[in-house]
Amino acid sequence: MKYGYYPGCSLEKNAVAYHQSAMAVSKPFDIEWVEVPDWNCCGATEYFSVDAIPAYALVSRNLALAAGNNGSDQLVAPCSACFLNLKKTDHYMGESPKLAAQVNEALAAGGLSYKPGTLEVRHLLDIFINDVGYDAIEEKVQKPLYNLKVAPYYGCLIARPAKMESFDNSEYPTSMDVLIEKLGATVVDYPLKAHCCGGHMTQLSEDVALGMMRPLLKTAADYNADVIVTLCPMCQFNLDAYQDAVNKKFGMNFEIPILYFTQLIGLAMGMPAAELGFGKELVNANPALAKIGAEPPPQPKKERPPKEALPMPTRKEG
Repeated sequence: MKYGYYPGCSLEKNAVAYHQSAMAVSKPFDIEWVEVPDWNCCGATEYFSVDAIPAYALVSRNLALAAGNNGSDQLVAPCSACFLNLKKTDHYMGESPKLAAQVNEALAAGGLSYKPGTLEVRHLLDIFINDVGYDAIEEKVQKPLYNLKVAPYYGCLIARPAKMESFDNSEYPTSMDVLIEKLGATVVDYPLKAHCCGGHMTQLSEDVALGMMRPLLKTAADYNADVIVTLCPMCQFNLDAYQDAVNKKFGMNFEIPILYFTQLIGLAMGMPAAELGFGKELVNANPALAKIGAEPPPQPKKERPPKEALPMPTRKEG
């Protein structure tokens, strides 16, 4: 199976564990990824509210590059924000000839053009559950994730807008729940699975953002989840990086690791945690790994500075 692959900015930096684990678990299923050459940022979400035409042009440049890459007529994005931006740009260009003409006029300056409908934009989870399939994944399970309680968190982006025919229910998605069960883990009741994590609200009003994260963490804790598993770099980052801030603001003591679904697939397939990006999370996942008998990633060695770099003791006078 061959697909175009748009990693997006997050998977090169704070979400590198997502990329690392996605590549690792793709190999046993003979998935070939053809990365979009010279791709650029999708503009995240705010740019569309600032200036629509440049925002659509920014996204459509990636579509044009992917369409000309001769890899596949399908373009896959692991990041939910990237997925939504790519998908809605293709959709709205097809819906509005005027928009398509304006966008292609902008693209022409770089010698590019894009015909809407050329590519089918899909999320990484969609590939695993519908193309690889639950049964094929279950057949690869070597170390079932027994004893691990998982809260599946989808976030608010992948299932909307509904008119674009999402691969899952827009109100109450369940595809990742089924996948997690196939891996041997226990899925806890998580009614907030499609609620927003606050997105970039952390940069606008941290108090509001922390107030949005608190119920996501509390609900998982109330159901005794060992981990929250997501499919979105922004969701992972917010709940991981700001968990301590939530604790301080609300007087809580959450210590819930936030992982990617691809990391769970890899663990169940018997892959070492270190190869799946474990150790890069801020809230330590080692207690969860211990519950399933998985070896934690090695701790980085702290090198002693060379003797000549150590400060010389000073002599006290008197």
